[in-house]
Amino acid sequence: MTLLASPSVTDHMEGLRNRVREVIRRSGRPQREFASVMALEASKLSKSLSGTRRFTAEELIRIADIAGVTVNWLLYGEESADGGVAAAPRVAVATEPPVDAGRDVRAAREQGRRRQITDAAWRLIAERGYHSVRTADIAAECGVSSAAIHYHFPTLRELLDETLRSSVKQAFDRQVAVLHGIDDARERLRRLIELQLPAPGHLAREWSIWMQVWTESALDPQMRALHADSYQRWHDTIARTLRDGAASGAFRPDLDAEAMTVRLTALIDGLGIQVLTGRPGRTVERMRAALQDFVTTQIEPPGTGHRADGRPDDRTEQPHTSEDTP
Repeated sequence: MTLLASPSVTDHMEGLRNRVREVIRRSGRPQREFASVMALEASKLSKSLSGTRRFTAEELIRIADIAGVTVNWLLYGEESADGGVAAAPRVAVATEPPVDAGRDVRAAREQGRRRQITDAAWRLIAERGYHSVRTADIAAECGVSSAAIHYHFPTLRELLDETLRSSVKQAFDRQVAVLHGIDDARERLRRLIELQLPAPGHLAREWSIWMQVWTESALDPQMRALHADSYQRWHDTIARTLRDGAASGAFRPDLDAEAMTVRLTALIDGLGIQVLTGRPGRTVERMRAALQDFVTTQIEPPGTGHRADGRPDDRTEQPHTSEDTP
């Protein structure tokens, strides 16, 4: 027996495909060339656009990145739709169709140059540190003059602000793409935690940006306000997941979602800093295990699973000891 998708799901997927087609058209590139930029086989892109294949989360992220829109816009055409993630932060890019390269070549070129500069600055700041990166370094990375950098970003502080916006957008895109369609709160929380692990590569560099933003925020009220807005979205996404889980029975029914969100995000932040700064014995794997253990013993109902160390979960509310923390 063949299961047919409901009309609402069918309409939603067709809306997604139409917006991807619009993105490709506005890019000014042939479909095959757009697929190449995505590092995707042209046949896979064709199948996804025809409806015989679904876009993966990673593909949606790459499309959004190339177009300068959010994954939420690709999926829903707006930011108010319910994607299992809190609303897009104000620091994210504008959620509207990308510049039409076929009609405004100059605007598209300017948008592309600005994105190139931001991407280069993001990598350099993550790897070398904000105070060690010069405008000349970014210009060399992009193959342009320092004047071209100053044209788009008159000061390095403006560029740091933009790298934060870029990090916020990337995190938001990943969360929407990965959580889209996941109704189970337990699985959603597991995925959210996995997305916050400072694994080597992109996620570790993103953590580096955030640590530097935290440092600057302690001294600069303007940066503090920018950071607070983006962090609130992450807090709200966790709290919403916990509330949903408590209501569905996946988590403890008496769970205080706000209080538990403060505890969980603080644990993620603290462990992430320890991993990134190379404290002996602190690894991504041990961070994952500690967070999984916290969820099992503090958030899920007693007796629903096993601890991260393999022992049965037969405990009630017991605090962690120093031996429980990696």
